[in-house]
Amino acid sequence: MSARRRHIASGALAMIAALTLAGCSGGGTSEEPASPQTIVPAAASEFWVDPASTAAKQVEEWRNQGRSADATELEKIARQPVARWIGSDGNTGDEVRGLVGQAKAAGRTAVLVAYNIPNRDCGLYSQGGASDDGAYRDWVGQFASGLGGTRTIVILEPDALPQTLTNCEGQGEQEGREALLSDAVKTLSQAGGEVYIDAGNPGFVTDTGKLADGLRKSGVAQAAGFALNVSNFQATDDVESYGKKVSDELGGAKFVIDTSRNGNGSYDGPQQPTWCNPPGRALGTPPTRDTGDSRVAAFLWVKEPGDSDGECRGAPKAGEWMPDYALGLAKAAKSS
Repeated sequence: MSARRRHIASGALAMIAALTLAGCSGGGTSEEPASPQTIVPAAASEFWVDPASTAAKQVEEWRNQGRSADATELEKIARQPVARWIGSDGNTGDEVRGLVGQAKAAGRTAVLVAYNIPNRDCGLYSQGGASDDGAYRDWVGQFASGLGGTRTIVILEPDALPQTLTNCEGQGEQEGREALLSDAVKTLSQAGGEVYIDAGNPGFVTDTGKLADGLRKSGVAQAAGFALNVSNFQATDDVESYGKKVSDELGGAKFVIDTSRNGNGSYDGPQQPTWCNPPGRALGTPPTRDTGDSRVAAFLWVKEPGDSDGECRGAPKAGEWMPDYALGLAKAAKSS
C-alpha cells in the first residue's frame, strides 16, 4: 500500500526535441523548453512537462523501430506533466534549480517530490534517505535554495508520516519525523514551495483523526495542504471522500490526489501485495487544477506511470522503467 520510488539521478537535464501533436521528432536537442501547446492539452497547461522524460524517449525509440501504434498510445503519458522525484544523488540545489528554471522559462509550474527522509521506506523497496536528522535538514536547505522563491508544487516525503503512524508496519515508530517534516514545510514554503505533506491513502491509515493529528504535528497549518494516493491505485471518488474526512478534522485543509494510475481503481485479485505493479490498471485523470471541488487543489501524476513499484511479479527494482507496463496503462485508459 506504500509508495515505492527511486531517487531521480541528478544531471538528467539535457533536452531532447519536443513531442509534437503528430508524434516525436528526431533526436535533436534544444536550449529552450518546447512550446507547451505542442506537448500537453490545455487542461494541464499550468504544470511543466519534461520533454526529456523516460516516456518521451520511449516514444521516440518505438517510432524509430516502426512501433507507431504503441508509440501513439504511450504519448498519453509523454504529453502529460509528471512529478520529478528528488533524492540525495548529486547536487540537490543545482538539480532543483535546473528543473524549476526549465519550468519557469516555459511559463509552467514544476511539480517536485522531496524524498530523502532518514530510514526512507522503512528500509524496504525504496530504502535509503539522509543519514540522520542533521543531514536531512541540510538537504532540505539545498532543495530550498534551488527553488529560489519560484512557486513550485512540492509533495513532501511519500509514506513518511503514514509509516510513522503505523509504527513503520511493525518495525517501530520513526521518532522525530513529525518535527523534521514540520521544519521542512517551513523551509520549503518560505522558498516558494506549495507544499503538500504526504498522507498516504484510504487503505493505509484508516483512523482519520489520528492522521489529522499527525499532519498537525507535521506542520500542515503552514503547508498548502496534504497529498493522497501517491503511487497507489485507489479510485478518485474513494480518495476524495477519505480526504474530505481528514480535511474536516483540519478545518477545511486542501489536498491533492495522485491520479497517475487509478483509472481502473485498486487491484482486488489474489496476487499480493496489491499495491505492487498490479495487473490491469489504467491511467487516471490527467493533471489539472480543475477538480470540481474547492478542497481538492489538484489532480497530479506524482508517480511516473510505467515505473516499477518494486521487485514483485517479476518486475525490476523500485523506480526502474517498465515500458510494457506503461503501455498497458495507456491502452487501458479511458478516452478523454
